[in-house]
This record gives sequence, structure tokens and C-alpha cells, in this order.
Amino acid sequence: MIRIRIVAVGKLKEGYWREACAEYTKRLSRFCKAEIVELPALESPKEEAEEVLRACRGYVIALAVEGKECSSEEFASELKTLFDGGAEVTFLIGSSFGLDESVKRRADKLLSFSRLTFPHQMFRVVLLEQIYRAFMIASGSEYHK
Repeated sequence: MIRIRIVAVGKLKEGYWREACAEYTKRLSRFCKAEIVELPALESPKEEAEEVLRACRGYVIALAVEGKECSSEEFASELKTLFDGGAEVTFLIGSSFGLDESVKRRADKLLSFSRLTFPHQMFRVVLLEQIYRAFMIASGSEYHK
């Protein structure tokens, strides 16, 4: 079974974010085992780094504004290649401070969904949706149109 881990610094406080994440996690369950690991937000990314690094498994993709941008189709193709090779993938979402440089150096890839800044709660939903979209694209579904 394909395994995806999302390591997110900060908690989802509002019910609507939790509900949206639960919906996409449920949709993903037909394709993979998706796990969300919430870590506490601390005073700085440096303080958060140790816990973030400890939570990493397999191929690590850090979400960072300076990362490489790609289309949904390119994202789907890259994930399919990783999963076909048997990789477990960990996505990292930083707190409002972002991710520490040590975490970015550990990552196998820095990925940006946009040069815009998003609240981490919203971005968790966006990431889950894009992962689901990637599976749908890979399966030839019309969802992504």
C-alpha cells in the first residue's frame, strides 16, 4: 500500500479545516494510506526543526515558497514515479515561521505551489486536494479537468 505522510507544524483549530482534511483523507484512502502528523508550533523554525526532522520518512518534499513550481499533471507524474518505485513520501508544511534551513537541506525536494503565502491550515487542505488530484490524474479520471 502506498504511504503518504504529511507533517504539519501547528494545529487545525477550526472545524471546517478539520472537516475538509477528513474529506480528502477519506477520498485518498482508495489509493493510499495517508497519515497527518501534527507538531506543536514553537517560538521559531529552529526550535521546530528537531521534531520535524524526526517525523520524516522516505522521500521528503518540503513545501517552500522558494521551491520548484509545477503543474498538477507534472506533480501527478512525479508522485506516480515515486510510488511505482515503492517510495513512502513525506510532505512538510511549516508553521507561520516557515521551515528551518536544516529541514530544507534534509528534504529531497523543495516544492512551491505558488509564490503567494498561505495560512498553514488552508495549505494543508490544498495539499491534500492536490495529492488526491494527482491520483485521479494518474488513474485517467476526469476529476482534474
